[in-house]
Amino acid sequence: MRLRILHTTRYRYDTPVEYGLMQLRKTPKDRPRHRVLNWRLTVEGGRLETEFTDQHANHVHLISLGSVGDDLVITCEGEVEVEDTAGVTGPHSGYAPLWLFLRPTPLTRPGPHVRKLIKGLPDASIGDIPRLHELVALVRGAVSYEPGRTDTATRAEDALEAGHGVCQDHAHVFITAARLLGYPARYAGGYLMMNDRVEQDAGHAWAEVHVEGLGWVGFDISNAISPDERYVRVATGLDYTEAAPVSGVRFGAAAESLDVSIEVQQQ
Repeated sequence: MRLRILHTTRYRYDTPVEYGLMQLRKTPKDRPRHRVLNWRLTVEGGRLETEFTDQHANHVHLISLGSVGDDLVITCEGEVEVEDTAGVTGPHSGYAPLWLFLRPTPLTRPGPHVRKLIKGLPDASIGDIPRLHELVALVRGAVSYEPGRTDTATRAEDALEAGHGVCQDHAHVFITAARLLGYPARYAGGYLMMNDRVEQDAGHAWAEVHVEGLGWVGFDISNAISPDERYVRVATGLDYTEAAPVSGVRFGAAAESLDVSIEVQQQ
């Protein structure tokens, strides 16, 4: 399936920013069965300093801000051709060793709620893939989808305790539990083409687990499926902070507002 994406992010400041640096992870991964046909990223109100590939094989643009105006507009557009691989993205590669994906982070540190959750899982005799799908069902049952009640700093334990969250929280809880079970796991962020509309409310997030004999396998906990040809992988990391579309720092007293527009459609 060929998907066309248009993603515009606009930051408005009440006064010009004195200085800032931002890392942008907004370029899809170019892989077999997930080919980037064309892609363009433009920045208005900032300056592109450099671009590089990070430890997770994410394509990163580094931009600077500094007294150039009151608006920053980042536009990404292009086409990606995706095949349905039942969520399997293949063998591990890249600079980060596989054992790194067993390491907890502040957002994915297991506590009593995650430990209690995995007690409801069948044992390993049913097989890795069926067991992980059972984990998907447990997470969905424990954390209802409710936008606006969590944020990017919400930990997996907090989401479980509250009993609600969004796709990011589902991914963090699933990753935390999978690592506790001994599976290398990582966060994946990107786009999902919804079947009933072109304009999307936000980007999407899911989890990937490394399974012996298959490699990395994706699990979209929020929709209870493995990613198919409607999913575009942009960035991966140990958790959201390493795969965030935008991260950075800025100096000065300027107040900020944010508008995001995302369109994903089949070509």
